[in-house]
Amino acid sequence: MKSLTNQTDQQLVQLYINGDSNALSILVTRYKDKIFTSIYLLVKDKYLAEDLFQDVFIRIIDTLKGGRYTDEGKFLPWALRIAHNLCVDHFRKIKRRPAIKTSDDHDIFEVLNFSEAGTDKKMEDEQSHDKIRRMVDLLPEEQREVIILRHFADLSFKEIAQLTNCSINTALGRMRYGLINLRKMMTEKQIAL
Repeated sequence: MKSLTNQTDQQLVQLYINGDSNALSILVTRYKDKIFTSIYLLVKDKYLAEDLFQDVFIRIIDTLKGGRYTDEGKFLPWALRIAHNLCVDHFRKIKRRPAIKTSDDHDIFEVLNFSEAGTDKKMEDEQSHDKIRRMVDLLPEEQREVIILRHFADLSFKEIAQLTNCSINTALGRMRYGLINLRKMMTEKQIAL
């Protein structure tokens, strides 16, 4: 097993395909922190991130054993893309978007509430947040994805570009057009927040 740690990712993938299960263990150990962190940054829930992390490696194993892995020599970006897609699928499945959380796991909207608001104010705020989420759901997928990753998952444009496999300028452009479209929707529907 000691000699396996010196192998390249591609060599380890080939060894695993040829039946050496220790090769996959080395790949998991090599990249578990990066993959788990990228999932956690998107979902902001440790237990959900752990479940999705396991799903990533189940998908990797299925792809490798099914002979569908293409020999590109870029194991980590491929694994991160699988992780990203599983996170996006999760949010689509539950039809909601993650709340913006502070470091102590409070909803940002609760933290920004400096004075005790009345019930009517709380209802208005909740309705505004729901309106925003519904409008974000109406955006084209690429724009919606960048807005979610930037504002809800708090990723940098560089991280977004890497996860969505596009340039930073493309990610910035998608954000810009997404915000323009949101403003347009608000104007057309005369929505005041």
